Amino acid sequence: MTYALGTSRGVITKAPLLLIDLETEEGVTGHSYLWCYFPAAMPAIAKILEEVARVVEGEPLAPADLWSKLAERFALIGVQGIVRMAMAGFDVAAWDALAIAAGWPLATLIGSSPKRIPAYNSCGLGLMAPGEVADEAEKLLARGFRAVKLRLGYPTLAEDLAALHAVKKRIGSEIAVMVDYNQALSLAQALERGRALDQEGIYWLEEPIRHDDYAGNATLVRELETPIQIGENFSESSAMAVALAAGAADYVMPDLERIGGVTGWLRAAALAATHRIEMSSHLFPEVSAHLLAATPTAHFLEYMDWADRILAEPLEIVDGFAIVPQRPGNGLTWDAKAVEKYRIG
Repeated sequence: MTYALGTSRGVITKAPLLLIDLETEEGVTGHSYLWCYFPAAMPAIAKILEEVARVVEGEPLAPADLWSKLAERFALIGVQGIVRMAMAGFDVAAWDALAIAAGWPLATLIGSSPKRIPAYNSCGLGLMAPGEVADEAEKLLARGFRAVKLRLGYPTLAEDLAALHAVKKRIGSEIAVMVDYNQALSLAQALERGRALDQEGIYWLEEPIRHDDYAGNATLVRELETPIQIGENFSESSAMAVALAAGAADYVMPDLERIGGVTGWLRAAALAATHRIEMSSHLFPEVSAHLLAATPTAHFLEYMDWADRILAEPLEIVDGFAIVPQRPGNGLTWDAKAVEKYRIG
């Protein structure tokens, strides 16, 4: 990774990516990747993908139907965790192959046209000394970004504020700053720190408490002025429906490998439109840009460059906007030499 990511859950310096190629009988190959969090998870997810391949071999390339077929196959073990990740990775590759076969960008296939999507830079800004985090924030404004995400969750509120003040002083008041606690706080702590952050003009407060404490998050929505952002941990659109019914968020940001790939994203986007709630993305910027183009309540793309080193054509950012590519598919093509260079095993 270009920038180490220090969060309340630990420091991440490498991005373990599992690359998926879906080969069809017609000679079209769809691509996707999964972020596996740590290398030890990769063989387990790959093993589940072997079973996915066995179940779908010879079937028509109809992603929604294949999701249902796989959900039935894995019903007893549960469509959760690495099973859901594997299914989502397969689903993204299936939609890519379908778009390539049609000769259309994925955005067009799902009903939109490729366009510019507002993005914020989420590559770094982990837990560091105020001077260091301010230096990094300044670097993240390259390519015209007008928004960045800052990780908080220092031992004290004073340390949280010191980091935030250092960043805002360095980059100026015209740059939006989102803050992310990565579920580090209790409800009482979130209320205390949230009330202090209400005075700081931050854009949103992300996952201050457990992501699935919908009652607690609903309390934060009612009590705080700063919008509450959750959603990266929604397990399929059914979890998102429960959260929205509980009033647990002002904004939502589903994650492709948790919400259920493209198929799950489309269901989530329909929910967000019904509830008139703005929807951003989490990780996977290359594919998420296509999906946000067709999301009625599209908000922000979370940008990180983790896959750039192994892509033949990385996602383009111009003046702080992600440019959805016009080429057929989701835009993912591997740089074969780079893949071999970074291959784990």
